[in-house]
Amino acid sequence: MPDSVLVHSPATLSNLGCGFDVFGLALAAPYDTIRLTRRAAPGISIRHLDPYNLPTDPARNVAGVALLALLQAVPEELGFDLEITKGIKPGSGVGSSAASAVGAVVAANALLGNRFSKMELVDFAMEGEAVASGARHADNIAPAIFGGFTVVRALEPTLDILALPAPALWVAVVHPQIEVKTSDSRKVLPATVPLGLAVRQWANVAGLTAGFLTADYDLIGRSLADYIVEPARLPLIPGLADARRRALAAGAIGGGISGSGPSIFMLNKTEETAQAVGAALGSVFAELGIEFNVYVGPVGTEGARVVAEE
Repeated sequence: MPDSVLVHSPATLSNLGCGFDVFGLALAAPYDTIRLTRRAAPGISIRHLDPYNLPTDPARNVAGVALLALLQAVPEELGFDLEITKGIKPGSGVGSSAASAVGAVVAANALLGNRFSKMELVDFAMEGEAVASGARHADNIAPAIFGGFTVVRALEPTLDILALPAPALWVAVVHPQIEVKTSDSRKVLPATVPLGLAVRQWANVAGLTAGFLTADYDLIGRSLADYIVEPARLPLIPGLADARRRALAAGAIGGGISGSGPSIFMLNKTEETAQAVGAALGSVFAELGIEFNVYVGPVGTEGARVVAEE
């Protein structure tokens, strides 16, 4: 077995409109780069090779916490040096914390001869998410591990995740450079939901799943509507309504807020359309005077993976 591995761990979309805390989708890019090296002394050291000033204490770093959870399931006394290069800006709404946590456990698993299943890796990585958001959730972790389209059917009493194939889709994501804290975005959510709205939401959850499984792009577009979460979060993201309108006019199938925001995603049939949609999304924030980044790329068919040395 090698003494050091390099892992690319992808950005992810969560919720996908109607599937709050349930649906996830892997992207091909951007991604975090994780290098994990076995060392003689027990324990974990962390070094960040990026400008984000994230904590390097393993008990406070999402990747460190995930790695510590994995090590608790290992009988040997081991030590690792962890280097993280964030390609996904923290707080962007495209699974930045999940990417780091997943990258760390996938790298460790490779150094340990792949003794853990993907479901076990999800469980370890969720401990890192708990540090980032205050709760163990898997809607970003699952696609970062499995790739493609994932459904978190249950967290308790047994972790139950469905990894499903995604049709050929291109994704345009705009990340306006504003801060939307996950804690704030959850505070605005309704405590109760009228039954009529819940029924409409359940119908879209079923429709979106069926649309992905049958590559029915029209059904995907119709089912992306969110009647519960996005309306509550609309005031947190300036330009959201205009961005959606311009993206649909440019040919997008549909989209919405990625995770808790502020990123906005749009699904598209082709790369050409996705590029046009990305430009349309960016134009909204350019007019608002808000700095932004745009990512355009295909859905990621695989999750975090060991790659050749760079």
